[in-house]
Amino acid sequence: MQPSFRRDGRHMSEKNYFTINEIAKKTQVPAYTIRYWESRFKLLRPLRLSSGHRRYTAKDAQTISEIKELVLVKGYTLSGAKKLIYSKKKSKQPAWQAARPSDDAVTLLEEIKKDLQQIIKDC
Repeated sequence: MQPSFRRDGRHMSEKNYFTINEIAKKTQVPAYTIRYWESRFKLLRPLRLSSGHRRYTAKDAQTISEIKELVLVKGYTLSGAKKLIYSKKKSKQPAWQAARPSDDAVTLLEEIKKDLQQIIKDC
């Protein structure tokens, strides 16, 4: 049997949103624990349908797995895990801020700038 594809070319099994039971199975964390963690972590805010049902993304699943690792495996308290997760999120800089040009590149650009300013002055 051939896999079925959607109109946008993605495989049918690729989903954007998951139910709480699917996430619970995927992360091996009980649904009631996930609901409790939602009340404690602002990063964990699933989409709510008009019926009130939760829909989680892959990013939510990753966050749940991270909380699980810190709390259940490494023994952090919820408040300790919360501080660690928020400090990680806060310290992450955009890629354009993290990349810094080499000193040679800066020197070369300064020389070019001076040359261009001199050309403009001479005109």
